[in-house]
Amino acid sequence: MIYLKSNEELELLSASNLLVSRTLGELAGKIRPGITTLDLDRFAEEYIRDNKGIPAFLGYNGFPKTLCTSVNSEVVHGIPSSYVLKDGDIVSIDCGVKLNGFFGDSAYTFEVGRVDEDVKKLLKTTKESLFKGIEKVLDGNRLGDISSTIQQYAEDAGYSVVREMVGHGLGRNLHEEPEVPNYGKKGTGIRLQTGMVLCLEPMINMGSRYILQEADGWTIRTRDNRPSAHFELAVAVKKREPLMLSTFRFIEEALQIS
Repeated sequence: MIYLKSNEELELLSASNLLVSRTLGELAGKIRPGITTLDLDRFAEEYIRDNKGIPAFLGYNGFPKTLCTSVNSEVVHGIPSSYVLKDGDIVSIDCGVKLNGFFGDSAYTFEVGRVDEDVKKLLKTTKESLFKGIEKVLDGNRLGDISSTIQQYAEDAGYSVVREMVGHGLGRNLHEEPEVPNYGKKGTGIRLQTGMVLCLEPMINMGSRYILQEADGWTIRTRDNRPSAHFELAVAVKKREPLMLSTFRFIEEALQIS
């Protein structure tokens, strides 16, 4: 069942997603060669709790940490560890919080030090595909309008789209209906209605689309071990334009991205 949110519920969702966005913005200033993904996780948990939130991923279906930190060829669900980030790495950081009974969720793939130009292009294209998809989050459109837009943009640039992992609804639960694939056919799927809240999260690979799960039971990696990028924002369906709930603004301010 898909739950349509009232304006009051959207305000609460805006607050939880603002905390996620601020958390990622704080992390942005700490990502550099020499820091471990576990260091980032500890900071995120402390920041979330200091701001009266609850880390949403910690303990979720047994997940052991606050963040998902996925490095280089890891697509999603990487577990923070003693791994030391090094010059040229990329790291997707996915963060979720619960605040006032509602969830926030967002992800961003960061460059660590000096990253190869072809990898920079992958990140740029993946982020752009997310915003192209967000443009379709309007009352009366179909879910497939979002999915096909993301797929076409990524594939036209020469990349492949992960099929098995998808976006989702968001509200009083971290994962709600509907699922939001990053591939599909325009004009198909459910009709979008005002009050739906969706997390769009393209996962785009430099090589083939095929993935595998690591022995830890969580980490998803590209089968060909080539880089993957992941960006996620929460958006509410409205009639005239999408209502952004999470934002990359704090990240961009920290990284001085114009």
